[in-house]
Amino acid sequence: MLQVYLVRHGETQWNAERRIQGQSDSPLTEKGVQQARQVAERARTLGITHVISSDLGRTQQTARIIAEACGCDITLEPRLRELDMGVLEKRHIDSLTEEEEGWRRTLVNGTEDGRIPEGESMQELSGRVNAALAECLNLPAGSRPLLVSHGIALGCLVSTILGLPAYAERRLRLRNCSISRIDYQESAWLASGWVVEMAGDISHLDAPALDELQR
Repeated sequence: MLQVYLVRHGETQWNAERRIQGQSDSPLTEKGVQQARQVAERARTLGITHVISSDLGRTQQTARIIAEACGCDITLEPRLRELDMGVLEKRHIDSLTEEEEGWRRTLVNGTEDGRIPEGESMQELSGRVNAALAECLNLPAGSRPLLVSHGIALGCLVSTILGLPAYAERRLRLRNCSISRIDYQESAWLASGWVVEMAGDISHLDAPALDELQR
């Protein structure tokens, strides 16, 4: 059985400011660095052999802290990037017009062909993050990889493993530096292949991690 751990990056400046990040970037806040250190301490006990990260700055910053704790090198994987949010990237969420908020809502309300202009659909996101996950099956026997990615990207990955379409209503909250686990296995009681063991655990954090839209 292959165990794969999934970690969302630590809190960023734009998370704290309620700005839409997508594939644009902002650095971790002081709180985000502390969250990364705390998830790193948990990862250190899990026998992690590989740290594989989105190539965006906020994930690399989180991954470096985890990799140092685990004694691993980092492999950068662009397919683990966040959803491309097109023309709304860098915008404060409270500044959106009614039309712009409508575009954003199509990504969370189950609209099959939803996308922000110049951005990416959930189906396109699903294709690349699932392809990145599949690469883990080529790692040496006994490997235990940890993937560092983003909230929408990891939510889409976990949801599609559960059998939901990529564009399904978004109902899984993965907070900053939450940890999830998925296993690849053969089971008499579960569908063969990837199964979800744990999702969105933040028990290792000493303060609640806030979702960016709850502030």
